[in-house]
Amino acid sequence: MLIVLAGTIGAGKSSLAKALGEHLGTDVFYESVENNPVLDLYYENPKQYAFLLQIYFLNKRFESIKAAYKDDNNVLDRSIFEDELFLTLNYKQGNVTKTELDIYKELLNNMMEELDGMPKKRPDLLIYIDVTFDKMLERIEKRGRSFEQIDGNPDLHSYYQLVHAEYPQWYDNYDFSPKMRILGDELDFVNSEKDLQTVLAMIDEQLAVLDLQKK
Repeated sequence: MLIVLAGTIGAGKSSLAKALGEHLGTDVFYESVENNPVLDLYYENPKQYAFLLQIYFLNKRFESIKAAYKDDNNVLDRSIFEDELFLTLNYKQGNVTKTELDIYKELLNNMMEELDGMPKKRPDLLIYIDVTFDKMLERIEKRGRSFEQIDGNPDLHSYYQLVHAEYPQWYDNYDFSPKMRILGDELDFVNSEKDLQTVLAMIDEQLAVLDLQKK
């Protein structure tokens, strides 16, 4: 199976991906953040580095999903399916031009066509972690990445609001694979082992339903 996680910044994707990988005995492909040479530059100057950052992420996610498609069981903590959302947001903010957006979309479409030739055509399940804006900010602050903190960069608060507001519609429109929603405020799987086990049981149940549908 191939499971992809989705959700806004600070939703808890990496935490759930790690737990899910251990639970299912699968490999986990994490988002390229710690060794990303462009991310800090983007937070300092989004107008200059937004396009470069999204090209970097697109390339890394394409690598990850190609590798994941080749194996039987894998989990991705963010996937290529969300990438256009972030560049579109940067376009709305004036950080990228229409030409850059069009070039990016053409490149993304070409990559998606390449995926059609892989042994697995699409993910088995997308899991969307839905958190409130306050919970999002709480987790961003708690994990402590300096370039993500709004205290030193007030413009980030507005950006985070835009990102958070875009996700519900993105999830509603997503139709590339089966999907499910996890309410991350009600089930705090990051800090509560009980809630984590509840979430894992929900995912097991959904995978069992999907497996029955295939038979």
